[in-house]
Amino acid sequence: MPTYAIGDIQGCYEPLLDLLDKLAFDEQADRLWLTGDLVNRGPCSVEVLRFVRDLGPAAVTVLGNHDLHLLALAHAAPPKRNNTLTPVLRAPDREELLNWLRHQPLIHHDGRLGYTLLHAGLPPQWDLDAALRHAGEVEAVLRSAQASDFLHHMYGDYPARWGEARDRWGRLRFITNCLTRLRYCDAEGRVDFRCNGPPGTQLPGLVPWFRAPGRASAGLHIVFGHWSTLGPFQAPGLHALDTGCVWGGHLTALRLEDGQRFTVACPRSQTPHLRPPPSVPEADE
Repeated sequence: MPTYAIGDIQGCYEPLLDLLDKLAFDEQADRLWLTGDLVNRGPCSVEVLRFVRDLGPAAVTVLGNHDLHLLALAHAAPPKRNNTLTPVLRAPDREELLNWLRHQPLIHHDGRLGYTLLHAGLPPQWDLDAALRHAGEVEAVLRSAQASDFLHHMYGDYPARWGEARDRWGRLRFITNCLTRLRYCDAEGRVDFRCNGPPGTQLPGLVPWFRAPGRASAGLHIVFGHWSTLGPFQAPGLHALDTGCVWGGHLTALRLEDGQRFTVACPRSQTPHLRPPPSVPEADE
């Protein structure tokens, strides 16, 4: 019963089916782990959601920032015309899909396999127990009557460091930002969201989250996505799986039992772009 972890799908339904065919995936015997960002930018978000939901216990997915953005749109004003999430929001089974999505975790750990699945990253202060506990705070709110309030307060790049939140929403925002958006931080664990390019393009003083000195999660085997410009990165305990499917790259699967990777080429749905880092850091950073 192999377990395959697959990187960010982002509405690329046909490449997902092609990859599962290549794996000869058997939903009765095999298992899928998905790094989140099931939706947005690609052409078939609603089909991906229905497919993964219908896999039931054969699939585990964590929430990514685009999945949360979908939930936020559902609780706010309608999206702009031609938004790739509009088909989900207009689907006849919209409420069933959204309810299923908001009950998915932000992090998943399997002690038997020895792997931890998340979308983006962990601040250096958190070990596994802390990460699971703090993720559970956000998960509980998403599944409660306060979900709309949380989604209203979710956006923003502050606080920048664990322990600096001034209120409950700031604390939940920091947890969410780390698990679904993190790429870079400084040596003291202050997270930074201004850069999205590969290592070497970031502002001075920033390091990839997994290179932060003294990282408490260093002993884990972490499977993550989110960072398409990182490419098919692999290092001891680190397995990056977002290989830019939606940008015309590949959709990648990792067989957890032996570390073998499988890929399929993807048609381009979006044109890649990088945010150039600011030439001068902001005064309070």
